[in-house]
Amino acid sequence: MTAPPLLRTDDRGLFCEAGGFHVDPWQPVERAVISHAHGDHARGGSGSYLAAAASVPVLRRRIGADARIEGVPFGETVRVGETAVSFHPAGHILGSAQVRVERGGEVWVFSGDYKRRADPTCEAFEPVACHTFITEATFALPIYRWDDTGAVAREILDWWDANREAGRASVLFCYALGKAQRILGELARLTDRTVFVHGSIEALNECYRSAGVEMLPTRPVAETARGQSFAGELVLAPPAAGGSTWMRRFGPASTAFASGWMRVRGTRRRRGFDRGFVVSDHADWPDLLRTIEETGAERVLTTHGYAEPLARYLREKGRPAAPLSTPFEGETED
Repeated sequence: MTAPPLLRTDDRGLFCEAGGFHVDPWQPVERAVISHAHGDHARGGSGSYLAAAASVPVLRRRIGADARIEGVPFGETVRVGETAVSFHPAGHILGSAQVRVERGGEVWVFSGDYKRRADPTCEAFEPVACHTFITEATFALPIYRWDDTGAVAREILDWWDANREAGRASVLFCYALGKAQRILGELARLTDRTVFVHGSIEALNECYRSAGVEMLPTRPVAETARGQSFAGELVLAPPAAGGSTWMRRFGPASTAFASGWMRVRGTRRRRGFDRGFVVSDHADWPDLLRTIEETGAERVLTTHGYAEPLARYLREKGRPAAPLSTPFEGETED
């Protein structure tokens, strides 16, 4: 009789029956194993949480200080039921991890979200050998290929400088966890100016600084005096702040969005931004394929984003692959 798969989906998430836990559950469960702290992967309400130790401060910030969270150092194995579980750097955001699950010599790896490009604000991705690899597919089309992030940071600084000369504020929209800190870390290699930030970003900056991550100095917009001019300043804001009354305080401003979706022509214009900067915390097409090869996986399951196109491509190349339905979003356009 064929043994049941180590991970399968149920109505609450990816379930490991042999371990009695769910990985990144989308409903509250008794025991959750978490890959990283983004809201589509780490949700509140579960009885207990197991995660990489480096992600625990951010997880507490996102799901509550009273949550029962146990942190495990990268690479250290713990027994959970009949399985051995370990966490390995995913390179996505601070503390993000791939989840390795082993039972009786069979190894599955759930990638969570990951990237292969260098990032001064988080641990670098480490390939993990396995029999079955569950990979994200957020940008799994050949058009998605990333430029050097340092060069993009220089573009952001040049845009900021041009707006300073014109007496305008520069409002850069980016995700509050991971993307904002990466931009601040990359810009710190080019300048030492203070950046104004939305309160949701500053709260997470504190977690990164406590972990020893070097970034530009920041100041919450909410702590500025009413009527203060932001002309010539750079402001980082989450996408949800766009179009809100919060934006009125910046007066005439140039707006931009930092995202992998900016690779597609027309996206910037459709969203109404003055500029678009191609910065993603997910693997691009070449790095997805390279990672799959490096795992040596005999079977690949693809989830969120372009899961079906990636699975189809892999099957055409002779590797067993299939899409796996989950509510994980990857990098959304909203």
